[in-house]
Amino acid sequence: MKARVYVTLREGVLDPQGEAVRHALGTLGFSGVNAVRQGKLIEIDLAATDRAAAEAEVKAMCEKLLANTVIERYAVEIA
Repeated sequence: MKARVYVTLREGVLDPQGEAVRHALGTLGFSGVNAVRQGKLIEIDLAATDRAAAEAEVKAMCEKLLANTVIERYAVEIA
């Protein structure tokens, strides 16, 4: 079973990396970009066969290590 975890900054948290990308896009001629928010994608290959158990396990991973839940939010996809 595979899991995908999308981690992004919460609304209201400054994103200097996203701002740097927005600025770089502007210098490359992409003038219509008003804002960029950057995040990360984590792919996990799981041994679990039960979908609900796999999702619970990945959420526990996010809470303990993969996301800083004070400033980040996460979404989990199980495939």
